[in-house]
Amino acid sequence: MDWTERHLLDAYVFGYPLVYNVSSMQAIAAHGLGTLPPARFNTFAHATGLASPADAFVSVNNDTVYALGLLDLSGGPLLLHVPDTDGAYYVLQFVDAWTNNFAYVGRRATGTAEGTFLITPPGWSGAAPDGAPVIESPTDLAVIVGRLAVDGDADMPRVRALQPQFTLAPLEGDGPLRGIPQPHADMPEHLRFWELLRVWSQAFPPARADVDFLHRYSDYGLTDPRNPYGIVARDLEEHLANAFAEGRSDVEEMSRPDQSAGVNGWLGWPHGFDYNIDFLGLGTIDEPEWKIADRNEGYAARARAARNGLWGNHGYEAYYAEVFVDAEGEQLNGAHAYELHLQELPPADAFWSITMYSTPEFYLVDNPIGRYSIGDRTPGVVTGDDGSIVIRMQRDRPDDETAAANWLPTPEGDFRPMLRVYQPRAAMFDGTFTMPAITRLS
Repeated sequence: MDWTERHLLDAYVFGYPLVYNVSSMQAIAAHGLGTLPPARFNTFAHATGLASPADAFVSVNNDTVYALGLLDLSGGPLLLHVPDTDGAYYVLQFVDAWTNNFAYVGRRATGTAEGTFLITPPGWSGAAPDGAPVIESPTDLAVIVGRLAVDGDADMPRVRALQPQFTLAPLEGDGPLRGIPQPHADMPEHLRFWELLRVWSQAFPPARADVDFLHRYSDYGLTDPRNPYGIVARDLEEHLANAFAEGRSDVEEMSRPDQSAGVNGWLGWPHGFDYNIDFLGLGTIDEPEWKIADRNEGYAARARAARNGLWGNHGYEAYYAEVFVDAEGEQLNGAHAYELHLQELPPADAFWSITMYSTPEFYLVDNPIGRYSIGDRTPGVVTGDDGSIVIRMQRDRPDDETAAANWLPTPEGDFRPMLRVYQPRAAMFDGTFTMPAITRLS
């Protein structure tokens, strides 16, 4: 790879989250996701149940019912109304076009009382009605990722009653919506990526420093206001094609786990979403320990986060940790049976869970009992006299009834469980609490 292609490789890593994120928004707007129906812009779409293998989304959670609000703020601000959830956990996470988590509304951030908020486009300078707190979006295009905790099937009627009370409404005088600009059709895949990056980075500009970064690639057409990829010089097309192929491989490589960083095999993500250092609004924590100061390091972290857990929360909202190997360092695989003995439960102010995923897709996988996660709210889980829990992980139902009650089914092949701790306590970050290794039984 020559200097030009290495240079363009940095642009691919930089632009991958934008292209993947906006493409995902378009797909969900058109087709929905599992029980989440197609989502019209500036309204909420609500899932009718917890996620299942029908939800082909990276590391989708199985703890909460999703609400999705795709936002197009090009016409003006939107009023957000949230109901009183009477203490029950929920979070509305605000994500811009570049995957920055820029605001939170919910139990941790703003409480669970009824409320109204004003979501504004970048640079808006009007007055908020009725003193509503203002949430300024860094880009005209954004998404609200809502998660409403559900304590089993019996709790669904409560959640369904709340869902229609989450609303979005335009202010009087808002204008027409611009929508998501589209590139020319019939463009080869290796050029389509660069064209999407060019078009969408201009429609939804990043922070000033990131705009300056993009201008390093002006010689390659990425900042051209017109379509530069309809007719491409042969040598440039070769460079773009090679950088596209190498960029995909590079993102996959940087997204692979570094087992040497694990504790008992568990790889925590407490700071996996700290790449946003420019747009920290309502409900975020604007402190050095929650920001990746080096921008180049942040670009790599942002690409990893998009690949491994698009729309994941900051660590202070939800702590994530994944594990690929057992206590002996061997890859977890459905050909074997395993146990995870939690003598101490993960410290959470809300709740915790462990969800099972296939690799390398990180999708939920069908199993005989339709159980995709297990945690402190799972009905029928058997605890020891000391409050400990022994979770059994294997493909087929255990013969022992206690093990069957605590069974988290695995796929046939390699798998990767993920721990989530909602509203984690300090012990999750300061080393006071550590997850034990998963031990192989057979």
